[in-house]
Amino acid sequence: MNLSISIAPLYIALAGLIFLPMTLRVGLFRVKQGIDIGDGNDDEMLRRIRGQANFIETVPIALMLLLAMELLGASPGWLHGVGATLLAGRILHYLGLTKLGPFVCRPIGMVATLGSIATASLWLLLALF
Repeated sequence: MNLSISIAPLYIALAGLIFLPMTLRVGLFRVKQGIDIGDGNDDEMLRRIRGQANFIETVPIALMLLLAMELLGASPGWLHGVGATLLAGRILHYLGLTKLGPFVCRPIGMVATLGSIATASLWLLLALF
């Protein structure tokens, strides 16, 4: 087991930075529209909330898997491949869901996200057995 980590923290930090504008877009829109809680039956608010929430629903498990991969000795290529695919997937999904980009970004982003989670999970299982 490798207790030295240097790649997973990079993706953890980048995920944190990606999460900030998502959160700010929700908060600032809330203030602008006077929506204290929930989505106020506003489609734009709902999209912003779901974009942020979907990030929170998928990224923590993916980052835990990435960290476990690094601790078990995954090569930098594997780690950067999974990490970059995860973050690209989350950005694409957010752009498609919130209509900041074309709709096609949403399914591509989801496939990339789930692919990174599946890849990391399988890598870990193979490394353990």
